[in-house]
Amino acid sequence: MEKRDSMLDAYLRKGLSRRSFLKGCVALTTLMGLSTDMLDKVVEAAETKPLPVVVWIHGHECTGCDESFIRSGAPMTSDVVLNTIALEYDHLLSAASGEPFEHHLEETIKKYDGQYILAVEGAVATRDSGVFCMSGGRPFIKTLQEAAAHAMAVVAYGTCATAGGIQAAQPNPTGSSGISYFVGTKPLVNVPGCPPIPEVMTGVLMHLALFGTLPPLDNEGRPRQFYGNRIHDTCYRRPFFDAGMFAETFDDKGAKAGWCLYKLGCRGPQTYNSCGNIRWFQGMSYPVQSGAPCIGCSEANFWDNAPLTDRMPDYAPIGDVDKIGVMVAGGMLAGIAGHAAVSVVQKMKRDAIAEQEEAEKKAFEERRDG
Repeated sequence: MEKRDSMLDAYLRKGLSRRSFLKGCVALTTLMGLSTDMLDKVVEAAETKPLPVVVWIHGHECTGCDESFIRSGAPMTSDVVLNTIALEYDHLLSAASGEPFEHHLEETIKKYDGQYILAVEGAVATRDSGVFCMSGGRPFIKTLQEAAAHAMAVVAYGTCATAGGIQAAQPNPTGSSGISYFVGTKPLVNVPGCPPIPEVMTGVLMHLALFGTLPPLDNEGRPRQFYGNRIHDTCYRRPFFDAGMFAETFDDKGAKAGWCLYKLGCRGPQTYNSCGNIRWFQGMSYPVQSGAPCIGCSEANFWDNAPLTDRMPDYAPIGDVDKIGVMVAGGMLAGIAGHAAVSVVQKMKRDAIAEQEEAEKKAFEERRDG
């Protein structure tokens, strides 16, 4: 097999300087949620490892995840596609189409058997032998199973791929579901969202590419550095929630003053994502900042929670959120004690994550030195 360029080779071949390469590595280190002491590991991997081959297939979906990906701002999508990955197949970004394009997919699967990263966008339509979602003249379920069987790892992009998405909303006439049941024992990373944040998509891809391992995952297979907090935890409207100050309608004085949107249907207290800290369009904004409540698009079955402007009935396992707001507003000591307890739990979680990252760092060094 021919020698494939590393990320450094790609930069130099295009006339870019080593300084630009190092700046790219710094951006990737931050993007992957790694500490600065991992920068030398990122640089080493980017200098020596060949560009990862990526096969990106599309199932039952709207292509919104790809559309999100091409709006990545740090790094730019053009840098990712041209300098940091070898994208061999993608319906949206590839110039080719038709039978020659499908033949290229078959050749890529054979040529890079066990070496490529499979990115999957969209749900699997299972009813009636999968005829509700055809790709390349055959049911998508067949394409997925074949591509997954020969992949190094699989990344499920978007809530359609992780949990079926809107296609799986009741009554789910196409029998759509997430892809986890059809990829066998292959390592799988779930990146939910409708669509996911573009920088999150790039960060997960590059972690796999540079280190050859999955990023630290939570119990739902999501990367913890991006799905470790609820929207509620990073929301700038949180002080109003704690004070029991809620907008009652979209045009009342509370809404205009930036009060909490819980009563208008905000799913922030139960939704895990990075919208509140990474945000969208290079940090410009996100739904809550624009005055729209979070609809919980990174959580399974969120479409069945309609109407999305109805408030959640309770804040499990504590109870009714309205009552919590009143209690906190009326009892400062209780609020302080509650936040102290949450802080202890969060610290324990951070310590556990730090221990795992340290173990992964040592394992990386042992593989390198061995």
